[in-house]
Amino acid sequence: MASAPMVVDPKPPPSPVDLPPASFPAVRSDALFSGEEEDDLYGRLKSLQRQLEFINIQEEYVKDELKNLKRELLRAQEEVKRIQSVPLVIGQFMEMVDQNNGIVGSTTGSNYYVRILSTINRELLKPSASVALHRHSNALVDVLPPEADSSISLLSQSEKPDVTYNDIGGCDIQKQEIREAVELPLTHHELYKQIGIDPPRGVLLYGPPGTGKTMLAKAVANHTTAAFIRVVGSEFVQKYLGEGPRMVRDVFRLAKENAPAIIFIDEVDAIATARFDAQTGADREVQPTTYSS
Repeated sequence: MASAPMVVDPKPPPSPVDLPPASFPAVRSDALFSGEEEDDLYGRLKSLQRQLEFINIQEEYVKDELKNLKRELLRAQEEVKRIQSVPLVIGQFMEMVDQNNGIVGSTTGSNYYVRILSTINRELLKPSASVALHRHSNALVDVLPPEADSSISLLSQSEKPDVTYNDIGGCDIQKQEIREAVELPLTHHELYKQIGIDPPRGVLLYGPPGTGKTMLAKAVANHTTAAFIRVVGSEFVQKYLGEGPRMVRDVFRLAKENAPAIIFIDEVDAIATARFDAQTGADREVQPTTYSS
């Protein structure tokens, strides 16, 4: 018996696209993503390396610049020392013109418009302050401390007079009066507050020479803890205008800085002339300053 021939449909095999998603190979996709990430990281690394190199270059530049600035600072400091080391002229500061210039008076009585060194503390430049001037240019190179050229002496506790009231014969009334006027306000100030009166600001001791005026002042200084400043009236009479009033201001400035203090002006008649009877300009300058202080 003859059999019929079998016909086979020649269809091609299914393509990978027609396969279900679970059977699609994922190796190629993972490999592509990993390569892109590596390229990105490598690019960032190169960028950071370039930034680091730039920072290192900047650091070297800053170090070199710092060395140069230190050398310039040392040269400037040496120059300032050289300027301040030469023989200097002492002057008196009068007023500021601007931040870099001012007017000073010299010991010869002349006034100068001078340049002020940039290293000077401007807050120290006050009227009547003692300053140091360059010998040739008259530039203001230093400010002296207040006590540097002051002729006013402040006696310390060990230098105070050792005179007591018992060493002074007689003058019992004067002793009592000066103790009430000068000593009690310093030792028992609360008594004056309770009574409601102000103690006298000063006492005038007068009389012929050798009657115990100076001894009384020394005894008061010995019996109190106040600072004792002793000056002679004739020292306030100076040759150049402005010197006498400056010394008067120095006396009272010193007393305020060391309060409580006693100022003893010996031979005060050298400056205590009748008003408008002064014979010299120096006397006329000292009197108003003394009265106002």
